[in-house]
Amino acid sequence: MDKHLQELITREEKRQENTLTLIPSENYASRAVREAVGSVLSNKYSEGYPGRRYYQGNDLVDEVERLAIERAKKLFNVPHANVQPYSGSPANSAVLFALCEPGDTIMGMELASGGHLTHGQPKITFSGKYFRSVQFGVEGDGTIDYKKVQALAKAEKPRVIIIGTTAYPLALDWKLFGEIADSVGAYLVADIAHVVGLIIGNVYPSPFPYAHIVTTTTHKTLRGPRGAMIMVTEKGLGKYGKLGEDIDRAVFPGLQGGPHNNTTAGIAQALFEADTPEFKKYAKQVVANAKVLAQALQEGSSLARRPLARLKLIGGGTESHLMLVDLRPNGLSGNVVAEALEKARIVCNKNSIPGDTSPFYPSGIRLGTPAVTTRGMGETEMTKIAEWIIKAVGEVENEKLPEDKDGKQAFLKEFKVRIKGNKVLQEIAGKVKDLCQKFPVP
Repeated sequence: MDKHLQELITREEKRQENTLTLIPSENYASRAVREAVGSVLSNKYSEGYPGRRYYQGNDLVDEVERLAIERAKKLFNVPHANVQPYSGSPANSAVLFALCEPGDTIMGMELASGGHLTHGQPKITFSGKYFRSVQFGVEGDGTIDYKKVQALAKAEKPRVIIIGTTAYPLALDWKLFGEIADSVGAYLVADIAHVVGLIIGNVYPSPFPYAHIVTTTTHKTLRGPRGAMIMVTEKGLGKYGKLGEDIDRAVFPGLQGGPHNNTTAGIAQALFEADTPEFKKYAKQVVANAKVLAQALQEGSSLARRPLARLKLIGGGTESHLMLVDLRPNGLSGNVVAEALEKARIVCNKNSIPGDTSPFYPSGIRLGTPAVTTRGMGETEMTKIAEWIIKAVGEVENEKLPEDKDGKQAFLKEFKVRIKGNKVLQEIAGKVKDLCQKFPVP
């Protein structure tokens, strides 16, 4: 192997081992999943679907894909599943192209309120360019007003309502979304990419009885490879009997060529692992850890040397695997805090909060517990992590971003260099490393 590449991979392995991954969309796949993804299946081309390929030599590939499909259908109790989408965005693209014509109205949650780019974000995504997009946000307390969602749907009469979140910490009322969609004759598409593992563990509401189509990625809380699935529910087939066929055609040949067979195998393995009591126990612990971490962040810590003692969370806490920290009361930018935490070996991401206008310089950070829970950490460790986060944020409480764009860029460049020598952040980093060594990456 190329020595330089091998060195980079080894360094990344060490980085993952010695840092706390609190990005909600990141996790650790099992060795079995990684071996499937790195298998000889990556050598094979297999355009089409099982039994209907455009290449010879696909008998075994057909078996692998059928295995993944049947496991998805069994685990989620659905009549149709497509496991070929390359990732979540292509999966959502295929669904919208299957259900809509260009210019049709779609409805979703705005990005700054916790929605996803592919749910109709105007101007910068296909979903906001090819379709007429109407979006709803959250209230001042960070919650969804379902009466306003109902009113918007009634006024705009969308063909598709696509619902899913990337930074909304509270549980969604799928039953109510289903009733809203039914009242205007719309398809309800549930994007459960973030919470699929929690749904399997029965610690988050399931959309399957209420949605026509459900999409999901296969990493995140499912702990599989970076792929995606599209599932048609009984309700979806009841509304339109050929919905599964339309979805399949939209994926191939509509958007993609040959599927990534190695990823399909990884999905099959991840679904096998998810259909176990151990996985359900894991999902419950993810939510338990998130609630303890959120509570500890809001209650505050005596470890903070500066005036900061506690942090404000959007929605007042969490009912899932993630939480969104509002840094506006501290006058801080998500950029500054995320950089400081990384120096302390705590990896999160800057994130927009309701009311933000720039995703590049947002007012929040996003934290989640799937990865640290996979490492075996529990409530005791979450309390420690909260103390370290608060202490690290306190170290940069006076680091205010300039108003102008050029000034922001210059400030952040200088700030990254300056905090390398911060003794408090270095002290936290040492404690984080010690904790990580007690809970190895599986």
